[in-house]
Amino acid sequence: MVKFFWGIVKAGRPRQWIKNFAVFAALIFSGTLLDSGNQIKAVEAFLLFCAFSSATYLLNDCFDIERDKLHPFKKLRPIASGLIPVPLALSMALLIIVAGLPLAYQLSPAFFFASLAYLILQVFYSAYLKQIILIDVLAIAAGFVLRVYGGVWAIDAHLSVWFLLSVTSFALFLAIGKRRSERTLLETKAFRHRETLLHYPESLLDSLTTMFANSAWLTYAFFAFLQPPIQTRQAVSTFLGGLELPLTSAKYLMATVPVVIYAVMRYLYIIYEKKEGESPERVILTDRPLLITVLLWIILVIGIIYYLGA
Repeated sequence: MVKFFWGIVKAGRPRQWIKNFAVFAALIFSGTLLDSGNQIKAVEAFLLFCAFSSATYLLNDCFDIERDKLHPFKKLRPIASGLIPVPLALSMALLIIVAGLPLAYQLSPAFFFASLAYLILQVFYSAYLKQIILIDVLAIAAGFVLRVYGGVWAIDAHLSVWFLLSVTSFALFLAIGKRRSERTLLETKAFRHRETLLHYPESLLDSLTTMFANSAWLTYAFFAFLQPPIQTRQAVSTFLGGLELPLTSAKYLMATVPVVIYAVMRYLYIIYEKKEGESPERVILTDRPLLITVLLWIILVIGIIYYLGA
């Protein structure tokens, strides 16, 4: 009974909920992190996306049960291994969706449509889109973008177009890296597990990885550069003494760009040398240099926006 219970929990893939922390990006960059009302809305959005993503993982495992049995890791999942019956998994997914959508609408109509779009996209992805070369990668990236903009619409924030471009570029970078690692990992079993992988020659994946790695840090750099200058606190200005305007009113967010560049470089190393990009959430949690880099970036962003600024 205990094994069955933990099987249900594992089938929801709580480890992958780390992706849903993307909903807090809008809360941070909109400058409303300390607003209690928006904090509650962002947490509600996060919890709802955790529920919706678990529902889509259940559906995906039901669609892919035969293929997952051929995968070296996915064959151990509760549904693929036979621990959780398919009818039960489908019923749980439907229950989560039916219970969650009204709560999403209550939070915000815009967030409701983001959630509904995410669910529809994931169902189509599991049933069909994952079989179409390039479209499958765009669908994976779109799911991440909808998470981020679900957070934007939940708190009714307004962010620049460079924020959207940056998020999209990072999402495509992670999605292509996922396919690149899958292609390497499965090798001769690629056809039996996912036919689409056969249509991804390594040269194409390498080109796309390079393209989106570059666009990821470049669009973030433009986003950071085009943010309004940070007006330093009076105490900071006094501490700076006789130093003039460039240090008392500057684009301090640009200081985070080198950190982002290193994170992109480290992820490329993980994809090509360690061959572990198949599961981005596992990479972030297990690769210590990358985890430290992500935490440092978060600390710098929050420190610059909320503690350095006036």
